[in-house]
Amino acid sequence: MEEKLLRDYARLIAKQGGHVLKGDEVWINAGLEQPDFVTMVVEECYKAGAKTVTVFWHHDPVQKLGYKYQTLGNLSKISPIVLAKYKYWVKKLPTVIHIISDDPDAMKGVNQNKVTKSIAKSYPKVKPYREAMDGKYKWCIAAVPGPAWAKKVFPKLNEEEAMEALWGAILKTSRVDGNDPVKNWDDHNSFLINQRKKLESLGLKKLVYKASNGTDFQVELVDKMHWGGGVEEAPNKGPFNPNIPSEEVFTTPMRGKAEGTLVASKPLSYNGELIEDFSISFKDGKVCAVKARKNQSLLEKMVKMDEGASMLGEVALVPFESPINQTGLLFYETLFDENACCHVALGAGFPDLYPGALDMSPEQRKEVGINESMIHVDFMVGTRDLSIIGIDKDGKKVQIFKDGTWAI
Repeated sequence: MEEKLLRDYARLIAKQGGHVLKGDEVWINAGLEQPDFVTMVVEECYKAGAKTVTVFWHHDPVQKLGYKYQTLGNLSKISPIVLAKYKYWVKKLPTVIHIISDDPDAMKGVNQNKVTKSIAKSYPKVKPYREAMDGKYKWCIAAVPGPAWAKKVFPKLNEEEAMEALWGAILKTSRVDGNDPVKNWDDHNSFLINQRKKLESLGLKKLVYKASNGTDFQVELVDKMHWGGGVEEAPNKGPFNPNIPSEEVFTTPMRGKAEGTLVASKPLSYNGELIEDFSISFKDGKVCAVKARKNQSLLEKMVKMDEGASMLGEVALVPFESPINQTGLLFYETLFDENACCHVALGAGFPDLYPGALDMSPEQRKEVGINESMIHVDFMVGTRDLSIIGIDKDGKKVQIFKDGTWAI
């Protein structure tokens, strides 16, 4: 891959994604697949003015061995080192950049009962720290190819060819095209912000989804809840782009107010395994039934992780002709696949979208209608013929999406 494009991408992640400024402390979480590129990102963070940059490396096979050999009791504990890291994170609010390259099948064969139980037991111990920093720091998720991931996306190519092809797809969908990528993203952010403003001006109370694949669904929205998308703002820290790439405009719907069935249009990678050809049905705001051709039991475990796991925390609008969908690829990675078409998320909502919610207690947020959960799992529902109609408080209907794309 051309070094200039890689350098442009590294600069984009540092300056537009994390929006690193003079004096910032930066943390980078990365796998072992692309150390040279991670080094580029480190350098670009320093060039942007970072005070310190710390890289935390991880490796899926090591994590898999932990799930295999550790007892449930040990997996459920939070080590003093991890707790100290959380305490420091809350106090200093460093800018965090996640550079992902995970194998979609990394945890294949792992005892998923053990995984879900360990997460359920450990989550309450880290929850207070996550809540304390929620919406208060800058962060960004971006991706680089790993050999296993590349071969999953391009199974007919050899490893070298697959890596090159995946690099090309990542850079193209991230708007790294040889021109100034930061300028490209400024323009893209302007479009997304404009769509956010249009949606907020409509004062919608409900969204109704219909598609020929069987999707027939409606969800209520929260009064005064904002729409997000593109650039976000961290109080006293400044703007940042949390996802590169990103095509979505999203909001948090009313907790426990959803009816009907959503049919997934793409597979879901969850806990290192793929759930395929599935649908989720809701009654009285909660999941009442799930069906899946592959890994139905894993899907059933997911929606039972806690009370909030069976309710929605996000609805996101993405045109079917998005740059990601135009590649014709299934990335097997939520960062990309969720930005290929419309999606929703089970689990936690976004309190930062509601005025004053970051200063509310969990009980107060629940009263507003913001769902709370240890999970936030996106799954894709966008199709070429998806229709989404918005209904305001007076019953007026507005076509938001028609034939899978924006109608406003």
